[in-house]
Amino acid sequence: MARSLDGLILAPVSDQAPGQVGTRTRFAYHEKDGEVWAEYAGGDVVRGHLVGTREGDRVDFRYVQLRTDGRTASGHCVSTVVELPDGRVRLEETWEWESQPGSGTSVVEEVTAPAR
Repeated sequence: MARSLDGLILAPVSDQAPGQVGTRTRFAYHEKDGEVWAEYAGGDVVRGHLVGTREGDRVDFRYVQLRTDGRTASGHCVSTVVELPDGRVRLEETWEWESQPGSGTSVVEEVTAPAR
């Protein structure tokens, strides 16, 4: 099993459609005893929250977000946790909106602090 998501900051590796998360969005993950939750913001998202569960390398969660245009949106996502060769974590995601039409896949990866 890949390492815990607790305390990690993750970001999408590419932009999604307008009004969705993008490369400027940052997710602050927490994990404890099979529970996973995160806060996120950036880009077209003013504030977002996700909550779900983890079994092995599978994370299943619901998300809700407030966009810069004042609209809200919610959906469901299932992710596979992958440990990259450099030790960082990647989530390979399959998601579907529940508040509007649309579905897709995305990848978020752990953001590491730049070397000083």
